[in-house]
Amino acid sequence: MNQVQGNETVKLHYTGKLNDGQVFDSSLKREPLEVKLGEGRLIPGFEKGLVNMKVNDKKTITIPKEEAYGEVQKELFQKIPNENLPQEIKPEVGMGLVSKNPDGSERQLRVSDVKDTFIIVDANHPLAGQDLTFELELLEIK
Repeated sequence: MNQVQGNETVKLHYTGKLNDGQVFDSSLKREPLEVKLGEGRLIPGFEKGLVNMKVNDKKTITIPKEEAYGEVQKELFQKIPNENLPQEIKPEVGMGLVSKNPDGSERQLRVSDVKDTFIIVDANHPLAGQDLTFELELLEIK
């Protein structure tokens, strides 16, 4: 297979950056990412960026927020009274929390504001609302 069509398993290194150049994730100091394309495991813009790449190709792609983690959704902010928090937790802005859903699954939350009697948590993906840049290096097509 000469180039990525969109349904193969690929192995690659990547570095993800925000608009200000801050690196938020990179595979360079660990094993390369190996993933089967077309299964929805990657954000759409990342997968699109791999199409037509050949082994050993390197490229930089910019993914608009609409093809990444979407816009920040205001309905994913929730007010939680302090009495509903475990006593051992002292919430701080930016702190990560985990909430159990009725079906037993877990939801990642971040504390976005702390008031005297309640906190505001944000269930948006931490990268929601941001355009992302990725440096890609395709290592293998299976």
